[in-house]
Amino acid sequence: MTSTTSTRGTSGTEAPPETETRRVELLIGGMTCASCAARVEKKLNRMDGVTATVNFATEKARVTYPPGVQVSDLIDTVVRTGYTAEEPPPPEPEPAAQDTPAGASGSSPAEDPELAAARRRLTVSALLAVPVVLLSMVPVLQFDNWQWLALTLAAPVVVWGGLPFHRAAFTNARHGAATMDTLVSVGTLAAFGWSLWALFLGDAGMPGMHDEFRLTVSRMDAASTIYLEVASGVVAFILLGRYLEARSKRRAGAALRALLELGAKDVAVLREGREVRIPVAALAVGDRFVVRPGEKIATDGTVVEGASAVDASMLTGESVPVDVGVGDAVTGATVNAGGRLVVEATRVGADTQLARMAKLVEDAQNGKAQVQRLADRISAVFVPVVLLIALGTLLTWLFVSGDVTASFTAAVAVLIIACPCALGLATPTALMVGTGRGAQLGILIKGPEVLESTRRVDTIVLDKTGTVTTGRMTLQEVHASEGTDEKELLRLAGALEHASEHPVARAIAAGAEEAAGPLPAVEHFENVPGRGVRGRVEGHEVAVGRLFDDLPDGLPEDVARARHAAEAAGRTAVVVGWDGAARGVVAVADAVKDTSAEAVRQLRALGLRPVLLTGDNRAVAESVARTVGIDADDVIAEVLPEDKVGAVRRLQAEGRTVAMVGDGVNDAAALATADLGLAMGTGTDAAIEAGDLTLVRGDLLVAADAIRLSRRTLSTIKGNLVWAFGYNVAALPLAAAGLLNPMIAGAAMAFSSVFVVSNSLRLRRFR
Repeated sequence: MTSTTSTRGTSGTEAPPETETRRVELLIGGMTCASCAARVEKKLNRMDGVTATVNFATEKARVTYPPGVQVSDLIDTVVRTGYTAEEPPPPEPEPAAQDTPAGASGSSPAEDPELAAARRRLTVSALLAVPVVLLSMVPVLQFDNWQWLALTLAAPVVVWGGLPFHRAAFTNARHGAATMDTLVSVGTLAAFGWSLWALFLGDAGMPGMHDEFRLTVSRMDAASTIYLEVASGVVAFILLGRYLEARSKRRAGAALRALLELGAKDVAVLREGREVRIPVAALAVGDRFVVRPGEKIATDGTVVEGASAVDASMLTGESVPVDVGVGDAVTGATVNAGGRLVVEATRVGADTQLARMAKLVEDAQNGKAQVQRLADRISAVFVPVVLLIALGTLLTWLFVSGDVTASFTAAVAVLIIACPCALGLATPTALMVGTGRGAQLGILIKGPEVLESTRRVDTIVLDKTGTVTTGRMTLQEVHASEGTDEKELLRLAGALEHASEHPVARAIAAGAEEAAGPLPAVEHFENVPGRGVRGRVEGHEVAVGRLFDDLPDGLPEDVARARHAAEAAGRTAVVVGWDGAARGVVAVADAVKDTSAEAVRQLRALGLRPVLLTGDNRAVAESVARTVGIDADDVIAEVLPEDKVGAVRRLQAEGRTVAMVGDGVNDAAALATADLGLAMGTGTDAAIEAGDLTLVRGDLLVAADAIRLSRRTLSTIKGNLVWAFGYNVAALPLAAAGLLNPMIAGAAMAFSSVFVVSNSLRLRRFR
């Protein structure tokens, strides 16, 4: 998977002009806490013309840089700061899986080597630290010279188990910086060093020495006090916290990885009438490929042969397969659930809907909400402040009490309990899980700033055609006059309209064919502009449209009444007749989607006021509004495409915060103007680009889900930040006051990060 967003020219393409800024994504290694990310970001942003955002959770830096700067310069800057950096490697082509059924699962991916190494270090450290803690806490277990066994077990934990902290602290010190690792390393080494002094030079090494566990600092003889359980226990606790945090972060990004792995790996392409299996990466636009039942569709394309049902649940969240036939568009990574299809590729590689979805999700996960930037600024200065507080605690205790042991214990507790990691993880982990869950449900959130918008929105403007309605004319009503067979009326009207390309004609023909069966042939077909069509069908002179309006006696009363009623209901009504007499009326309309009324109800439940916006006449608009439950006062009708922006701005001028849902080219400007734009993924590329949220499935219900998910994600972020801030505000004074044993402080610090990540993971259960 490539994460590069650089606009630099690649092989075979023209490089951008030298005046353009460029973008690149770098993988940053060696970061262990939010203050690390803040340091890297600060150093990059000091370069001339460079703007960088570093995300601790995703371990990536998104950098915009001018032509005079090279990527190697950016990498050198990160390395000089004490970390590693590299561009994401290009995706390796998957080997073609011969005769592998689509959807068959291969071997499970190997475990992340870093995660496996962290688990080994944790396991060994925990096995050694537990006896040390038990011996130190339970006096009854303390035999003669137990302290030397405790030293033997604790030394590997502090030296080898804590090596990642010591190494990172040393590297940061060389660069004049201090991070979370500095606090852990200084705290545990101080506790271990004190213990060595007490054992070898003090009285703690004498046979018969006893110790016991205390929740608060103790006032004891310094020469007979050891902190081996603190040194080893804190290392084990923090290793446990780091391991759980890393595993949870991996789970948080699982949705994006699953999205990227959805696509087919190989495809059967037609070459001179023969099927040739090639890797999907080798597909080109215009290639025709075969999709058998049960296989994944390799890329976006158009069906040129066959008919089937396509299961798009993994891409859109829609559980019901959709019927497709010749001329229908299909999307890569969806599954052919029925018959054999031949598809012509229209988009490949990074242009496919799957690739664009993954890119949108990744962009959102790498972004930063405004509230996270505040947390980052705090994290950047947090560690130096904690070091000063620890020094102040030590000096204050010495001045007030004169007790060296109590002073040292309180200072170590301050060092160990401070944890900026929870601050750094609060936003990105929730964002990773929320956007990943959204992708699984067919909701693409473009960035963290969108979440803030969903909270403020109070009005939602719904474009009618293609959003509330299907966007396709369908046969709605048939009225046959007395003595005329309804099926015969449909057969003759459908046969005549079948020869026309007008949308109303196509709707009548399709409805007639479905209701009355195969349609007869037409002779002497004639289109009368603005009036209708006529021709000979089965020996009758048939006419459809307004060609009967000029009859001497006018339309029969029942036919005129039926046409008027259909038009009053917002439908397009046409008169059908033959042999000089009007025989009935057929009415067509852009049908309201089945889920639109429920969607409007859910939007109201979210505190939003729905407004219907359309270019259709008011009668049609009000009919649709009544059907879905929108008030007539909230209908804006007969609006030209270029005036939709004005309609949104008028609502904003009234003090409303406006969201808009649309799908057409003429909706793009209005979507961009609205405070929150929701673009139907079934719509045009222009609308999707302009929207803040993309609804992959063309269902208005998803709009309500999108707003609920965005609000839930935002509330999770805020809950995380409240916990992270509150924890540090409460914990540091307790530690400085001597009310916390350093080992308890270490456990609390380790689990504060785990709590934040676990809280974010609850978003995976969003329905």
